[in-house]
Amino acid sequence: MQDLDILIKDGIVLTLDQSNSVIEKGCVGIKGDSIAYIGNEYIPAKEVIDAENGIIMPGLINSHTHIPMSLFRGLAEDISLKEWLEDYIFPIEKRLTPEFVYTGSLLSLAEMIMTGTTTFCDMYIFEDEVAKAAYKAGVRCLLSEALYDFPSPNYGSIDKGFKYTQWLINKWKDNPLIKIGIAPHTLYTCSEPVLKKAKDMAQENNVPILIHVAETQDEVNEIKTKYGKSPVEYMNSLGMLYSHVIAFHCIYVDKKDIQILYKYNVKVVHDPECNMKLASGVSPVPEMIDMGICVALGTDGSASNNNLDMLTEMDTAAKLHKVNKMDPTVMDAITVLKMATINGARALGIDNIVGSIEVGKKADLIVLDTNCPHMVPIYNPFSNIVYSAIGDDVIHSIINGKVVMKQRQLLTLELNSIIEEAEKWAFRIKKWLS
Repeated sequence: MQDLDILIKDGIVLTLDQSNSVIEKGCVGIKGDSIAYIGNEYIPAKEVIDAENGIIMPGLINSHTHIPMSLFRGLAEDISLKEWLEDYIFPIEKRLTPEFVYTGSLLSLAEMIMTGTTTFCDMYIFEDEVAKAAYKAGVRCLLSEALYDFPSPNYGSIDKGFKYTQWLINKWKDNPLIKIGIAPHTLYTCSEPVLKKAKDMAQENNVPILIHVAETQDEVNEIKTKYGKSPVEYMNSLGMLYSHVIAFHCIYVDKKDIQILYKYNVKVVHDPECNMKLASGVSPVPEMIDMGICVALGTDGSASNNNLDMLTEMDTAAKLHKVNKMDPTVMDAITVLKMATINGARALGIDNIVGSIEVGKKADLIVLDTNCPHMVPIYNPFSNIVYSAIGDDVIHSIINGKVVMKQRQLLTLELNSIIEEAEKWAFRIKKWLS
């Protein structure tokens, strides 16, 4: 074997491959942007990263978020989703600029890198700014411009929204880290013609559809009143369900809905902390998993979570469903960890390149420090990650073969200047609200 570019040595390697292989005192070798070696040998490398008996694992995948909304963190708390959106978020978003979105994106990207996320799926406005920020940070992503019936502060009318989305697809199509999807925001903010055009455009470009589905009881009631169907049944009646659809939340889905989602191989993203904070409800995730649906994990945006820490999101996901079902065996650690890794990759359509540590896959890896009181002892590393680890335990992050954080120091972003810009925007927002 030729010399490696990077060797990560002396760690507990959790591959998350089909057999969930674990390698004690293991090494992972990187050549270019890909994983070239997994084992116990010390292969010569240009750079050696000592895991110091920590955990070497695939980078985490945040399958649903709105990263520019980090600048809204703590802005409107302890209110319903409807009030939160209509009285605070939508009115403020009318005044947003590309500069706001870029700064908010950088702030979130810093947080995600520092808490172990190497890939994220985003839906917002001015998404080209999100793409620029992600490219600067070196983070993998699937991005989508939110499409609504009402005018957007970015593109204006919906016809221009579709043109903007096509422009995004064309602009970033050859980028190794950035992919673009089509994002009709919700069934109640998009008319039937918009939903059908979104589906057609997604199929023409062979890209995913991203959409919020059955997030609240109010949404379900509205769709049933208008169309006499559940949100899932309504989407099915429009021919919108197929394997490239990523449905966010799916809280109010019944057995029939779950069967439909399974039939069409729709991917579902669970966002437990946001759902809990907004009292939206508890998604029947165990039932969907038992049916065979691919369920991934996301944080949603920082305005409704209020962080992007996928490690604490896993802890919440596991415990929420145990108490909801009054069954400690549901949502076991490996199941939840897969939701945040390989299932996330499957949901985003990139499981052939990321989501597990396997030779030939892209080198998206993180190292967790285990030399801290809350991570000792380690009887089962999967359990330690889901129930004990926090974002600050991530000490190294590598994306596409490039080290983006080493010893907790960001290498692609300047944290202090990002925080300074974020504070300036917070001052402006306070003035808007006064």
